[in-house]
Amino acid sequence: MKPMAHLGVGIGWRPEIADAVERLSGLDWVEVVAENVCPGHLPESLLRLRERGTRVVPHGVSLGLGGADRPDPAKLAALGERAVALGAPLVTEHIAFVRTSSPVLEAGHLLPVPRTRDALDVLCENVRIAQDALPVPLALENIAALFSWPGEELTEGQFLTELVERTGVRLLIDVANLHTNRVNRGEDPAAVLDAIPLEALAYVHVAGGVERGGVWHDTHAHPVPPVVLDLLAELRSRVEPAGVLLERDDDFPPEAELAGELTAIRAVVTAGAGTPVAPTAAGSGTAGTEAAADPDPVAEPHPVAEPHPVAESTRTRVALGQAALLSALVAGTPVPEGFDRRRIRVQARALAAKRADVVAKVAPELPVILGGPDPYREAFLSYAKSRPMTSGYRRDALDFAEDLLIRDLPADPAARRRLTTWWRDRAGAKPPRRIVRWARTLSGRAA
Repeated sequence: MKPMAHLGVGIGWRPEIADAVERLSGLDWVEVVAENVCPGHLPESLLRLRERGTRVVPHGVSLGLGGADRPDPAKLAALGERAVALGAPLVTEHIAFVRTSSPVLEAGHLLPVPRTRDALDVLCENVRIAQDALPVPLALENIAALFSWPGEELTEGQFLTELVERTGVRLLIDVANLHTNRVNRGEDPAAVLDAIPLEALAYVHVAGGVERGGVWHDTHAHPVPPVVLDLLAELRSRVEPAGVLLERDDDFPPEAELAGELTAIRAVVTAGAGTPVAPTAAGSGTAGTEAAADPDPVAEPHPVAEPHPVAESTRTRVALGQAALLSALVAGTPVPEGFDRRRIRVQARALAAKRADVVAKVAPELPVILGGPDPYREAFLSYAKSRPMTSGYRRDALDFAEDLLIRDLPADPAARRRLTTWWRDRAGAKPPRRIVRWARTLSGRAA
């Protein structure tokens, strides 16, 4: 496998810090959440960065390649369009599932796939479908998890290694996620790094989090802790990564603090410069050395075994397991046998809280209409207990508003009129009549 083009040290581009990102000294590249940009209307900040020669890599979050269903062609096409519009050398996604089709449920979050033969077979076929549809190479990220699946047959290292061997896909290794899984699932990050094919490494993520009650939450809203930088150094002792990127998604610090974190990351990466690292399985030297001779190498396919179609019975088994878990997380059904019930409750609360936060960002008028962040959050979490998300966050915001109106809420008539206007302007319909509200309420109770 040919080494990746050199990327250097970068940061996740977010609209909230766009100006600061443009001013950061020595920034080599940025990564953008693919679903947050439109190819025909790229933000001016991204266009200016591209004009300066800063590379931009789209990072998808909604494909759900670890799900039981085959990838959505429309989502694949959209991801490919963004790669072309940004002139990206590759696109990245996650080893995760995010939805189920029977029942139709959306997690709104990246959930771990079981490390079983069935799940690996499904993932590999989905990855091959994605690779055939995308115009640039694909790399997949290991995710952070709050819980483990019962009955797993492979370690993380074995799972990732077989994935690469069977598909030729590249890996995006998030060292913060390795730390998360050490705390939450008792996994040894060094063992993972020792086991995986580092010649397949595309680049590395670094991020912050926080520990609460013995559970590590990968928040991307806290400073990068020393323990994560130590893991970056562990990885650097084995291979010279083509790129390292700082992720920050919320509670953005001052510009100087962002610059300081990038400096600390750069110091770890360059500390090992000039020291020997283990050769890759392909017999090459470091990725950075070869990439310097070939400034923009094209990824060569990793030699893979002839794929065999996945039996529908295999997909069905994976689908049943994922549906039972996701239903427990977002619809309040019983926790499937073998899962840590306490961890599932923690994950369910985290999903509901994230859903409330994202809806508030998508529809910032709702907290204002409902009297502030606290009344909004209380109302939304109550709604979420009985109304799992079945589509995107914008649809969720409309459904939440409609649910309030059906129940003649908010109690203040003026606020209810404002909510009615807000809902009607976006839904393009009249609010349900009282008899329709009663019928829907009764139907919901019966269900």
